[in-house]
Amino acid sequence: MTQDMDLTGKMLIAMPGMTDTRFGNAVVFLCAHSPEGSMGLIVNKPTSDLKARDLFEQLSITIGPDARELPVYFGGPVEHGRGFVLHERGYNSAISTLNVNGDFAMTATLDILEDLADGRGPAKALLALGYAGWGPGQLEAELAQNGWLTCDADHELVFDVPDPDKWEAALARLGVSPLMLSSDAGRA
Repeated sequence: MTQDMDLTGKMLIAMPGMTDTRFGNAVVFLCAHSPEGSMGLIVNKPTSDLKARDLFEQLSITIGPDARELPVYFGGPVEHGRGFVLHERGYNSAISTLNVNGDFAMTATLDILEDLADGRGPAKALLALGYAGWGPGQLEAELAQNGWLTCDADHELVFDVPDPDKWEAALARLGVSPLMLSSDAGRA
């Protein structure tokens, strides 16, 4: 991987021919991308049966009167029982926060959940269970096989665009219409 290929803080947009159905129409925020592998969170697949309040209760976290109603997302197929919070920069966990880039950070410690439950957490946050992970060279191979497109991440796309619209909105940032995409990969 060259320095030019560092995709940390970028978005992956699943192509229509994605063979892994868990990633169908997925938009993934890449929290880390290096020669050792990649890690990201799917940001457009909220779970239908679990909300943050449920998670707080399961973890015996006191829910304060200022707690926001947050959905819980399917972050990816790896470590379903592990929680991650993708959030705006400015909030820092007392334990550990990964500053992804100038705009985004990720925290995976219990204290951010306690802060969210008490209304003190970051204003913009996305709570996910599980993550998407790739071993060394695996993501690069999927990119070369036209499995993903990439685009820049921004707060609006990650936090404000309605989840059913994020895939098309990410494509629109590239000037691509979903109708123009083919599920067939090829080489010229």
